[in-house]
Amino acid sequence: MAYLMANYPDMDMGTSMVLSTVSAGITTSILLETTLLHLGKDRLPWGAAAKTAMGMSLVSMIAMEFTENLVTLGLSDSTTTITSPNFWAITGLSMAAGFVAPLPYNYIRLKLWGKSCH
Repeated sequence: MAYLMANYPDMDMGTSMVLSTVSAGITTSILLETTLLHLGKDRLPWGAAAKTAMGMSLVSMIAMEFTENLVTLGLSDSTTTITSPNFWAITGLSMAAGFVAPLPYNYIRLKLWGKSCH
């Protein structure tokens, strides 16, 4: 979203949010998780690794990205630039909100499957 805001300031905010969420957040996460499940200790085949990655975190990633975008949208305006200290404060707040948003879902999923976080 920062790239789109800096390089395409006239882009509609809704379009910017959708593009940044899908391209940077969800797609990157699924690709990374798929790769780790395939190359890591699980050694899943590519298809199974992709299916597992999508099942593991798709809802969590959507919640995180949606929350981050809402915070950024709510706190920034057309004068907020990437060089502004406000931009970096807003970015930090949006990342913190994005971290907290999926925690209840993740906790419930871990409890459901009898897994422990520690």
